Amino acid sequence: MAAVAMGSVSGRVIPPLTVRMARASNPRGAAAMWVRDRLDDLFTDGDFTDWYPADGRRVSPVRLALVSVLQYAENLTDRQTADAVRCRLDWKYCLGLELDDPGFDFTVLSEFRGRVAEGDRADRLLALVVDRLAEVGWSGGGDGSGRIPPMCWRRSAV
Repeated sequence: MAAVAMGSVSGRVIPPLTVRMARASNPRGAAAMWVRDRLDDLFTDGDFTDWYPADGRRVSPVRLALVSVLQYAENLTDRQTADAVRCRLDWKYCLGLELDDPGFDFTVLSEFRGRVAEGDRADRLLALVVDRLAEVGWSGGGDGSGRIPPMCWRRSAV
């Protein structure tokens, strides 16, 4: 298992060398960099306090939540996602990582999804995302209507 070096995200600052390298290699930016620049406070460690024992958390749940969003957006496997965290400058920028941060083992992602699936956590996480996006002025519905697109509707239990 790879070393785990990803600690708390709250109040993090992107390391200057990571900023310089990411901007030099992505002068027009990248989706992951946009997420960081505009939605930096989307999640805080406090949003996940009941998910992990204080002394048992090895990887910041905030970073895992952000990684999960990026993974979904790029349709990556867990292994590809762990490689992206380890190797891609735009992802290191988004996550506020040093260039030499080793990331984490890919199995951490399935463990995180397991925690998301417990109880009402998925619904709470979705509600949190919608609330935070509203706070930063996102009105939803790419058509300008302010409506949330059907693919984002909360699934009802069937």
